[in-house]
Amino acid sequence: MLAKETLKKVLDAALSTGGDFAEIFVEDRLEKTLSYDYVESKSRAIYITNGGQYYGVGIRICKDFKSIYAYTTDDTLESLLSIAKKAAVALNKFEASQSLNFNLIETIPTNVHPILKVSHDLDLHYKISKLHKAYKAAQEYSSEIVSAMVKLGESDQKVQIANSNGLLVCDRRIQTEITVYSTAENGSDKQYGSNSIRSSAGFELIENSDLTQLGRHASENAITLLHADYCKAGKMPVVIASGMGTIFHEACGHPLEADSIAKGNSVFCGKLGEKIANEKITLIDDGTIPNAWGSTNIDDEGQPTQRNVLIEKGVLKSYLIDTWNAKQMNMASTGSGRRGSYHYAPTSRMTNTYVMAGEDEDDEIIKSVEHGLYVKNIRGGSVNSLTGAFNFAVSLGYMIRDGEISESVKGASLIGMASKVLMDVDMVGKNLVFANRICSSISGSIPVTVGQPIIRIKELTVGGR
Repeated sequence: MLAKETLKKVLDAALSTGGDFAEIFVEDRLEKTLSYDYVESKSRAIYITNGGQYYGVGIRICKDFKSIYAYTTDDTLESLLSIAKKAAVALNKFEASQSLNFNLIETIPTNVHPILKVSHDLDLHYKISKLHKAYKAAQEYSSEIVSAMVKLGESDQKVQIANSNGLLVCDRRIQTEITVYSTAENGSDKQYGSNSIRSSAGFELIENSDLTQLGRHASENAITLLHADYCKAGKMPVVIASGMGTIFHEACGHPLEADSIAKGNSVFCGKLGEKIANEKITLIDDGTIPNAWGSTNIDDEGQPTQRNVLIEKGVLKSYLIDTWNAKQMNMASTGSGRRGSYHYAPTSRMTNTYVMAGEDEDDEIIKSVEHGLYVKNIRGGSVNSLTGAFNFAVSLGYMIRDGEISESVKGASLIGMASKVLMDVDMVGKNLVFANRICSSISGSIPVTVGQPIIRIKELTVGGR
């Protein structure tokens, strides 16, 4: 991390042509991936480790409603001063006498993510023994499982943020994840399944998890797909399983980010205080949940993360706002400025976004559907924030017939409009479940959590064959 004197000099250089705000983001990240496989014929394990140390400094300068961002891996004072001055000149094509007086006052954020065991410090063979347990469960699940692999991901990120408002803050973020990949084969058909556990925690996550169940579920998904028929297209009621909050993340969360709102590129522009969803929907984005995958003590602009109520009983209450877009919108930051690394300027992004539990019984939701689709897993999707049009790929689904879950199906997709689907969610279950994802956008890839109870959408277009 950089000395306070260095930070002050670089910020002064960044403001040398009349900028009204400057920020420095320093990142020092250690990443490792351990991939584990086992060759049965040779009775030996194969493991591959990769990763590395990533270090860099990003400098952002703002003037009125213009901004510029530059970054470097060279943190010598000479290099940082040169980059700051070049960026300042590029932003303002003139030399200005304006000078901002500020002092950097360091603050220490409250840590709500206790780490018990730093994974990097543990013995390699001990970690491999844990991965083997998950591998064995996946491989032995069925004779139709032809291969399995387990990956352990470890990330230890240290950040330092300083700006011309006097802010100076540091944070350390440790994250651990384990994923099991299974391949099922039956004649000419081959299908894949996976299952992951992720958290802002240390290796205690692995030690406290049921690795046998993790491996079995990955193979169960692959086997189910192997024997599934292709879904038929049509309009029908859709029930989405607990934990599959991706549809709200994409169709609702992204259009509520200030990066879209400030530009007028969202279907939800100017609708604060209006009803945009069924009264059964309350949508939260909460970056303060202890050890959650999408949580941090501070956002990537140094602001404390918050619990933000986005939709309350169907009424739009808030957007997700970073400091830059807060200025454009004349609103306050919600602690939502995030970036994938020092390569990116921050912008408004989600953290842990979920629909609160409702009052409907889970089994009654299924029983209420005579003919429809039960969505067990969503692979991913996209949304047009301006129109709200979305499209999601269903990786695993089941048909509902006469109020009961029936045969498995594959190849389905969900197609609709955000404004309509939010109104058409007419049943919300009591059991809130979370899932962990990676979200990619203009400021890079970041960890996020999605969550929801089981829900029913009274009618949705289902793509298929």
